[in-house]
Amino acid sequence: MDRKRTAEFAGSVAFGAWAAFVVLALVVTGRHGAPLAPDRALLTWSLGHRPAVAVAVARGITTTGTGIVPYALVLAAGLAVGRTRRQRLVAALLGAGCLALGQTARRVVMELVTRPRPPRADWQASASGWSFPSGHTTTAALAAGLVILAIGTRAPRGRAAWCTAVACWGLAVGATRVFLGVHWCTDVIGGWLFAAGWLGLCVCVAARWLPDAGTRDGAPERPVAAP
Repeated sequence: MDRKRTAEFAGSVAFGAWAAFVVLALVVTGRHGAPLAPDRALLTWSLGHRPAVAVAVARGITTTGTGIVPYALVLAAGLAVGRTRRQRLVAALLGAGCLALGQTARRVVMELVTRPRPPRADWQASASGWSFPSGHTTTAALAAGLVILAIGTRAPRGRAAWCTAVACWGLAVGATRVFLGVHWCTDVIGGWLFAAGWLGLCVCVAARWLPDAGTRDGAPERPVAAP
């Protein structure tokens, strides 16, 4: 897929994700943060299905959705995707910047929506701040998306298996937030939509305005003359 088509596809994904996110955010704010029927149903289910082993596994997974792990994954993916030292450095910094700015934008939205979390008595993990959209979910989904982009760009073989594994990790982090009782399921859905919209926007901008990886400082490389 060429850069123009990549930009158009990413822009379409961003538009669709943002539209769905705005609708969901309006529904949440229109109810003054009160949970929807699926929110209550999934929280009730999780309360009845919490064996100690499952809670321990969920806590382990959920901790990977914040802190150093997402940034380490994104930086490693950026370093792997470039062909030269400069390209690797730029890719790593752009990926980390996309993730950091996405986290900042999510916090702004969270402060605007101000949705309360589920009852504290139902929590099986520590949490802070407002509930919508889920921070762990957004961060993990953004990191997973960036790593998948890197795999799709550089991995010649086995990319489907690696992409599936990374996607499952990103989804699992979001699922644990509901299972552990610290988020409503619509918070998690909002986090996924926000991440898809933000990632689509970043890819669209990068495909339209950043120099091609096959160029040096934005100028086309000269063909090598045949001997």
